[in-house]
Amino acid sequence: MEFKISKELIQELEQLIQNKNDQQLGVLLNDMHHADIAEILDELDFNEATYIFKVLDSEKTAEILLELEDDLRENILSRLSAKEIAEELDELETNDAADIIAELSKDLKAEVISELQDVEHAKDIVDLLRYDEDTAGGIMHKELVKVNENWNVLTCVKEMRIQAENISRVHSIYVVDDEDRLKGRLSLKDLLTTSSRTPINDVYIRKLNSVKVDTEDVEVARIMQKYDLEAIPVVDEMGRLVGRITIDDIVDVIKDEADQDYQLAAGISQDVEADDSIFEHTKARLPWLVLALLGGFITVRVLGLFEGAMLEHGNLFFFTPLIAAMAGNVGVQSSAIIVQGLANNSLSGSLFNRLIKEVSLSLLNGVILATILFLGSHFLLNVEFIIGIIVTIALMSVIIIASLIGTFIPLLLDKFGIDPALATGPFITTSNDICGILIYFSIAKMILGF
Repeated sequence: MEFKISKELIQELEQLIQNKNDQQLGVLLNDMHHADIAEILDELDFNEATYIFKVLDSEKTAEILLELEDDLRENILSRLSAKEIAEELDELETNDAADIIAELSKDLKAEVISELQDVEHAKDIVDLLRYDEDTAGGIMHKELVKVNENWNVLTCVKEMRIQAENISRVHSIYVVDDEDRLKGRLSLKDLLTTSSRTPINDVYIRKLNSVKVDTEDVEVARIMQKYDLEAIPVVDEMGRLVGRITIDDIVDVIKDEADQDYQLAAGISQDVEADDSIFEHTKARLPWLVLALLGGFITVRVLGLFEGAMLEHGNLFFFTPLIAAMAGNVGVQSSAIIVQGLANNSLSGSLFNRLIKEVSLSLLNGVILATILFLGSHFLLNVEFIIGIIVTIALMSVIIIASLIGTFIPLLLDKFGIDPALATGPFITTSNDICGILIYFSIAKMILGF
């Protein structure tokens, strides 16, 4: 059952903190999951959260650190000495420790690393810090189990027992040569059912998916999703095994990418959180709002070109919001499908075939929607027959054009290395609004001859 914070629990914790009842605090919190404790700390004020953090042992608080909101984690770390931070990091796996160290100032970073008790652990963390955070090297663990292809089964089992002591979960057993180059993986079933004197070279599986240290994290996520992997090994430029990436790291990558795409689709150009400052939110939102405003000016200008038509045929004006809304909605739908296909790498066929399919789909939708509009305008709104014809033809035309724009723009952005998620936001909506209004009145002008 999922943990839920109650008002009574918060009040009890605040009372225990006020009375400095450290023993009771430990009894109450030590059996809780670290993610639940992090959620509780986010509900308390900073001083109370820091107090609880110092009461709990390092093995518990190290995991809690990873779950805290960025601002709270930064504040808590600022209250700890370099030695205390190092004690926390000694309890974490290398990639998690490296993520936290990367948030520290340059001077404090050096102090913390010098205070780490495990020299090998410290070397692994320093090694991870040199990789970009959005690459396989930046999200990989250094902890793994590996065996040499020249060993026999008995030697492998002995070595695996030693290596597994410092690893929370063993997903795969990797096989390397004398130069540490990745050769394959070892099946646990084969290991258990094979004679202890059998050479590993005779039983290990040579076919193995791997990624290089500079592979983008989203590409790693795509590969692991495609092949349904729980973990994937990471190799350097020479093919040497340097780490592994597990499914929990990839879940974070997928979540971050989804959050970023959602914000881009909403017209937010920078990564912001709900608790960020007004200034940060303004910087993230204002550019696209300005674009939408400029698009509005252009729309007004387009309407101004047909002022005479609206004075002579007033009914035309009342359908402009409908045409603009349909253009925006159709464009967003088309672009959303393309963006999703690009993200999943599931688009197939040529661009021409994709456009033909989109035209066919929009034509079918256009006929259905235009028929509904024509009947509704004629029987419910009592609109002149000729105006109904104009609106109907315009709606079909707008739907087709908006579909093509919604399909073409994200493909074009992706080709030039720009995140295609931009095409599902204000950019596509504004451009389709303008095109929709222009098409509508151009058709009206051709038919009515004004």
